Amino acid sequence: MQTEEMVSVREYLSTSYRPDCDYVDGAVLERNVGEWDHARLQARVAMYLLNRERQTGIYAATEQRVQVKPNRFRIPDICAVASSGQEEPVLTTPPFICIEILSRDDRLSEMQERVQDYLDFGVPYVWILDPKSRLAWQCRPGEMRQVGELRTENPAILVPLEEIFA
Repeated sequence: MQTEEMVSVREYLSTSYRPDCDYVDGAVLERNVGEWDHARLQARVAMYLLNRERQTGIYAATEQRVQVKPNRFRIPDICAVASSGQEEPVLTTPPFICIEILSRDDRLSEMQERVQDYLDFGVPYVWILDPKSRLAWQCRPGEMRQVGELRTENPAILVPLEEIFA
């Protein structure tokens, strides 16, 4: 849901939203926050990545603001960066991975603008997970394809879907 009035970037960044909201071209947009299956999957994936920080050098966070354009801020369910010294309160450099988990009211087709924002920003790995169907998609410019496992290169990370959907 969008707010009635437009707000400035400065106002958005100085306001606390519960839950946090995306900011797109002056509009504050509510995000569908998950229920139990969404929350559990978010925790499982984040934990999977967190448990491998030392070996991969990739550091995960949940619901971290990412400034994808001067007038756009997105909050991926999970993102991962290639530095433990990440001290920006809002990420202004592309994360290594952005992960979106579909909530009950989300539709895969509605994720396209959000995914495109991440890809245009330079995020090399964008994944969408659906806790209901237990399916996953890897997104690249011009392509969203269903996959059986989630992989990255440099560093090589493998996220087995069977394990995180268990």
